[in-house]
Amino acid sequence: MSEQDWLARQFEENRSHLQAVAYRMLGSMSDADDALQEAWLRLSRSDAGSVDNLSVWLTTVVGRICLDILRARRSRREEYGGTWLPEPVVTLEDATDPEHEAVIADSVGLALLVVLETLTPAERLAFVLHDMFAVPFEEIAVMIDRTPAAARQLASRGRRRVQGAAPKPDPDRALQRRVVDAFLAASRAGDFEGLVAVLDPDVVFRADAGAADPRARPPVVGAEAVARQVLVRGSRLAHLARPALVNGAEGVVVAAGDKVIAVVGFTIVGGRIAALDLVLDGEKLRRLAVE
Repeated sequence: MSEQDWLARQFEENRSHLQAVAYRMLGSMSDADDALQEAWLRLSRSDAGSVDNLSVWLTTVVGRICLDILRARRSRREEYGGTWLPEPVVTLEDATDPEHEAVIADSVGLALLVVLETLTPAERLAFVLHDMFAVPFEEIAVMIDRTPAAARQLASRGRRRVQGAAPKPDPDRALQRRVVDAFLAASRAGDFEGLVAVLDPDVVFRADAGAADPRARPPVVGAEAVARQVLVRGSRLAHLARPALVNGAEGVVVAAGDKVIAVVGFTIVGGRIAALDLVLDGEKLRRLAVE
């Protein structure tokens, strides 16, 4: 086996872990794929024989690449029209997607990724790598050119912001599906009271139609306000919704034929919908297809 073949095999063995790291850092499978491609290029040009632990080396490289991407796009995100949402990871309930199995199996919801987007790039890297992947602060410090103590402080700051803003969802998928089904039934029937009943009083409804879309709106907060928005904007599409896993939680895909129109992610807390995330941006949906 040539050295390049050996490197390719080692890279593939680490791919699922690296993809999970990059997606949580970037909130985009497309950007995560770009980060992995760049990591492979750097590996193929490196002196791999001098690397003691290739998995650690690759995680470090991917972390640095993601950090650069986050820093470059912060100014662009400030100019984003309306609400930004992550690119969803979707699996239809009657299908499998081996490419994303590892990401889905230990996924994080859209609502958490929205909160992660509010962290600084260094806070996000320190929090994601340490709290989600148990990377030691000594290794994180190397990526951000800080001391281990500074890396610990960054992770702590990120943790406090996440704990204060990201709802902790109910893990019971059967419960999630019952709540989503009740939401869809009320939407299809135009049942305002039925919608309010499945929404948390402080529910947040976010919709991302793209950076320049005229439909861009700030988030809507409160059960009655969200119910009105759903009935005005979504009832006519509710009959096109089909069950799906959205970032590891019960959600729906809205499709006309084989074209995906929208993806809806739900964060369910205490048996009610605490966050409702509607992705309409065609760029974020272009990877998805239904039969």
